[in-house]
Amino acid sequence: MNPRSEFLLALALAGAVAAPALGQATAPAVGSAGSGAQSGASIPDFSGFWLHPGLGFGPPLAGPGPVRNKTRLPSGASDFTKLVGDYTNPILKPQAAEAVKKFGEISLSGRVVPDPDNMCLQNPVPYIFWNFFLQLLQQPDKVTLVYAHDNDFRTVRLNQPHPATVVPTLHGDSVGRYEGDTLIVDTVGVKLGPYRAVDRFGTSYTQALHVVERYRLIDYEATKAALALQEKEWPRAGAVVDPNYRGKGLQLEFTVEDAGVFTMPWSATITYGRNATQAWEERVCAENVQHDYQNNYFSDKDAHLPTADKPDF
Repeated sequence: MNPRSEFLLALALAGAVAAPALGQATAPAVGSAGSGAQSGASIPDFSGFWLHPGLGFGPPLAGPGPVRNKTRLPSGASDFTKLVGDYTNPILKPQAAEAVKKFGEISLSGRVVPDPDNMCLQNPVPYIFWNFFLQLLQQPDKVTLVYAHDNDFRTVRLNQPHPATVVPTLHGDSVGRYEGDTLIVDTVGVKLGPYRAVDRFGTSYTQALHVVERYRLIDYEATKAALALQEKEWPRAGAVVDPNYRGKGLQLEFTVEDAGVFTMPWSATITYGRNATQAWEERVCAENVQHDYQNNYFSDKDAHLPTADKPDF
């Protein structure tokens, strides 16, 4: 494996400083205090450790899908050592398409464009969904989603509206509700970080970004088929689904809207199986990624990992 491939694989296995932004007007809320909460007995149990083994998004269940990699392995799957997004995808506005094209040219040159993951920053939605490991913690008034990348987490307030004025944060403001067998999460107010991206191809976002997530349990056979389909797009990079588990899997379908970047809403999926070890692995990005700045991996000479002047202990 060449140095660049080793570098990208290290990024995959390991895992903000953001410019101030004005408050954002709210999008329609998914749930409100008066909408009536679903009874505890009928709420699906999403708890436990989940994982998916690939770096990118799975195919949509229907309709327009995400930007895909133009470079392919002999198997036909995406080559994650060469991230060249398909800038001809009709979901992209001209300026966004040009940015994706430039990102791909840099990737082919052997350098790496800084992004929220390789800079060890908090990840915005939907970029954060690349995380191999996910744990859902369900409580009556909120759901917490914990990701392995620096133990990053998001909090989803249940049966509440977005505030009248959203103060932007890197994870945005997330509200949700249970609807039958589905947990629906609505996120707005994602802050414009210094290396903003919604995917691995440098597709950017604006303050208008709006993401709706739908989580539901699917049976074993459907999970197996969805994981196989997902792996055809993004080959396994890390994490192992428990081969002996025959219970239900977890599927996330999400829809992305951003009038500043996209011509239309698009959607994608992430399908999770159970973690083979049922253990939470500590993955501290800045301590574990072996960057070699002398080889000029990064396209931005000013891109550096966060450091501390003194230890925390």
